[in-house]
Amino acid sequence: MTQKSSATIDSIYRYPVKGLSPERLARVALSPGQTLPSDRRYAIENGPSGFDPENPKHFPKSVFLMLMRNERLAALRTHFDDATTTLTIRENGAEKSSGNLEAADGRAAIEDFFKVYSAADLKGSPKVLTSGGHSFSDVPRKVVSIINLASVAALEDIAGQPVDPLRFRGNVYVSGWPAWSEFELVGRTLAIGKARLHIVKPIVRCAAINVDPVTAARDLNLPHEMMRHLGHADCGIYAEVITGGDIAAGDAIVEAEPARI
Repeated sequence: MTQKSSATIDSIYRYPVKGLSPERLARVALSPGQTLPSDRRYAIENGPSGFDPENPKHFPKSVFLMLMRNERLAALRTHFDDATTTLTIRENGAEKSSGNLEAADGRAAIEDFFKVYSAADLKGSPKVLTSGGHSFSDVPRKVVSIINLASVAALEDIAGQPVDPLRFRGNVYVSGWPAWSEFELVGRTLAIGKARLHIVKPIVRCAAINVDPVTAARDLNLPHEMMRHLGHADCGIYAEVITGGDIAAGDAIVEAEPARI
């Protein structure tokens, strides 16, 4: 990929609660070494995991309610209000539960909802987890996930049907890169305005992308088809923010000039 490659941010999303609804953002402030603000700030523990909020550590996604195994989550529409730290859950347009995730009674209201809604999937009592500054990401480091929309379009050709880009639960969706060219950026740095993002690794995909984010149907086997046709199950790249700055939909993305020594 060269400096002449024309690419822009198509859209930006965060996921305040792991496994629940994406929230589209017009603009966001990135900080060095951090995820998008409030991205994966909370998770729903699926039975006791040993997570200690006083000493938070990375845990595998299997200890939480998550789309890889619990596709019914995709049928819910959730909204997180930053000012009140309140999560509202809707199903088929009707409000089902609401609670302040920073208050014991608010967390209990959300937990009571999942005791019923996810009863068939539970290994124990569900519990809302949080710890200041911790992100319940699929990987231990704090990253921003970037999805190339052309690569998703290429997957549509493989699958023989439309593939909603939101299956990949990315933070930044990019238009203008050739399909799969994002993998050439590993080890390089991207500039978006004043922000600088260092690309650290491809994203290996699991069965979560088989779930339609609108219907909650497990209607594809994309990792299998990717391995069969491409020889890998990667889609998207992880980046670490090394220089902060605001980014917005429509912003240009270019490869940063190497630092002069």
